Amino acid sequence: MTIEEAQKAVDDWIKKYGVRYFSELSNMAILTEEVGELARIMVRKFGDQSFKNDEDKADLADEMADVLWVLICMANQTGVDLTEALKKNIEKKTKRDKDRHWQNDKLKEK
Repeated sequence: MTIEEAQKAVDDWIKKYGVRYFSELSNMAILTEEVGELARIMVRKFGDQSFKNDEDKADLADEMADVLWVLICMANQTGVDLTEALKKNIEKKTKRDKDRHWQNDKLKEK
């Protein structure tokens, strides 16, 4: 699925099942909540915290998809074409950072 197809699929779902988009501010709060849920899994799986008993079946992919879903909702309701936005962002990062990370000793293999 392309990003464009994902934006359309989410929009179609909202129109069929969701009644309407939540407000932009509600979606911003929901995005923050979803990122927090993703962070909880990341810090337990890859960081120093351990899972609680009821968290051992946490689904990393599902939490990432939740974040992506809400981000797509926000893009749709604000008129952002995420495909074009991502292309421009990659160009910006390439122009700005093409040499910077190669000069970072912290990123070089030990």
